[in-house]
Amino acid sequence: MHTHSTSHTRTTLTPRPSRRALLATAIAAAGTGLVTACSGDGSHSGHAGGGKGGPSAAPEGYVTPTGREVAAAERERRGGGAVREVRLTAGPATLDLGSRRVKTWAYGEDLPGKEVRVTAGDTLALTLANHLPEPTTLHWHGLALRNDMDGVPALTQRAIAPGADFTYRFKVPHPGTYWFHPHAGTQQDRGLYAPLIVDDPKEPLAYDKEWVVVLDDWVDGVDGSTPDAVLKELRAGMEGGMDHGGTAGHTMSHATYAKQPSKPSPTTPATPSPPSRMMMGAKSDILGPDAGDVAYPYYLINGRTPQSPTTFRARPGDRVRIRLINAGGDTAFRVALGGHELTVTHTDGFPVRHQKTDALLIGMGERYDVLVTAKDGVFPLTAVAEGKKATALAVLRTGGGATPSPSARPKELKGRVLLADKLTADDSVALSARAPDRTIKIRLTGGMRKYDWAFDGKPYTADQRHPVRAGERVRLEFTNGTTMWHPLHLHGHTFALAGARGRPRKDTAAILPNGTLTADFDADNPGLWMLHCHNVYHAEAGMMTVLGYRTR
Repeated sequence: MHTHSTSHTRTTLTPRPSRRALLATAIAAAGTGLVTACSGDGSHSGHAGGGKGGPSAAPEGYVTPTGREVAAAERERRGGGAVREVRLTAGPATLDLGSRRVKTWAYGEDLPGKEVRVTAGDTLALTLANHLPEPTTLHWHGLALRNDMDGVPALTQRAIAPGADFTYRFKVPHPGTYWFHPHAGTQQDRGLYAPLIVDDPKEPLAYDKEWVVVLDDWVDGVDGSTPDAVLKELRAGMEGGMDHGGTAGHTMSHATYAKQPSKPSPTTPATPSPPSRMMMGAKSDILGPDAGDVAYPYYLINGRTPQSPTTFRARPGDRVRIRLINAGGDTAFRVALGGHELTVTHTDGFPVRHQKTDALLIGMGERYDVLVTAKDGVFPLTAVAEGKKATALAVLRTGGGATPSPSARPKELKGRVLLADKLTADDSVALSARAPDRTIKIRLTGGMRKYDWAFDGKPYTADQRHPVRAGERVRLEFTNGTTMWHPLHLHGHTFALAGARGRPRKDTAAILPNGTLTADFDADNPGLWMLHCHNVYHAEAGMMTVLGYRTR
């Protein structure tokens, strides 16, 4: 048996809308017409009017997000459980990070947003009310769900306009640790994210407590900074000069760029500009010489800075399940719990053969579940911002003692550091042996000088299609022609890391500088599915594309 350390409410209530929100809704309805978005079988509805772009309809010959194939796949998906109704509001918020308060956008007054918890087989019906000043969506990171609920504006749905709402309704087939966030611009690098935990009705693990740990890098609202301003700086600061990294040696690294003469500033603005957030010299012995683009002022665990960390309480001897989620925009984290050994049980929601380690390296979008047997005392859970010489901190407390220093770095961080390719899939979820029916080869291109990150030198457009057919075993072969690492994320599917021992099941995996990555998946979820780098800034620069199921 296992218990959770805190109670989980199934439903959150939307606050009574303000006059401004009601007015915005009226304006949106009058000015553009509220659009009712319905699936092919009429199973969901919502108001998303006035947003940017509806589902993509071109080119022809591909399954559409609202097509009969998507509706048929949803009927066949595991279900029969309860319907979990949740209401969520996205809007401006002032959040307390512990050592300072910031103005940002969030789901309520909590960071992360309040956890949503369902049981595998349930249907989730979550209505998102948009009180933001711009359109938004929700993407359900890691879930194999129906395509029209995937939350990609201009591809799978019309973005939710300010003052409007939309109901995401879909079956949740697989247990595991997931999360949700917008798929609109740089919004994910604000406070718009929250855990989604899918319980297993036949849970095989035995544990006493559960601790959900969300890692993040934070810039929004600090000294005038916003994610949009960070992206603008990255783009403006790298203009001119070299070709993208499709040709060996033509990608400028951060370290090289740092040596270039700075450009003279234009006319001085009337108000002070936010400080530069461009990262230089983020060197990692695992990820290479360019571990990140952005120098964040804060790194957080469960929304708190190291100076005011969140504390998890347990008893000595308790067996604790820790669910680790990296919600960062540009930062991989090396995570260790001082004085404890970690037993890895899952990655990206899927079970693996249990493996012990001292530390984990977690890229953006990745999740790991670990078990620890709590010792007696007070222990730092430290997440080092890989290559960035900064840390995030939380505390495990089972007895008396002083709170660890904000800069605590347990020795386990320099011990065994585990990456996903060293894991073995549990037999219950291992992908069957099968030769690929189709191989899709993709080259990662771009560099810091032009900030022209892309696949095959082509920045993302919503009409891109890499064709697949239902029933195929598809092999993705990635070649990284850049000097940076990239966490690659596939929507709507999990893949097996081909060539790794036991081929662990993943939906997000890191490809190292000038390296290769091979991933196999079964084409069993029809629709149009994003494939992209989960570095927010690389994706927005263009490192995204689409896998499309053919209709014939």
